[in-house]
Amino acid sequence: MRLDRYVNRLLDTLYSRKDFEIEQLEYDIQEDEGRGFVAARVRYGDGAVLEFDESLVVEFGLVLRKVSYAYHFQQSDGTGVIRYDNTPHHPEVAERFPHHKHVGEKVEASDAPDLHDVLKEIDRYLENQRAPS
Repeated sequence: MRLDRYVNRLLDTLYSRKDFEIEQLEYDIQEDEGRGFVAARVRYGDGAVLEFDESLVVEFGLVLRKVSYAYHFQQSDGTGVIRYDNTPHHPEVAERFPHHKHVGEKVEASDAPDLHDVLKEIDRYLENQRAPS
């Protein structure tokens, strides 16, 4: 996959959403070198925040790989809700190491997520928060 297509898909996803404001957005595509990155911070209407970054490389001219990534979603008071990352600091998730997901204080194995899937997970979380008890 071409880096510019991938990053443009991420940007289209962000710009299509009306439920948050993009506070910060940075990206750099070096197609000729086969590398790039994208990073953003978005704020939801209730003050919750999603920050994410991805460092990308194209291998063998065909395969797009996330060298590093982090998606961190927190409530308006700073309480962490979910975080996906591939920092190699949780060897206990051996079956997917170094990929993992933080859910509150719990750490579980995870595949590298896509921004679209993270946003859907956040949508479900926010919907559950709004639902009457």
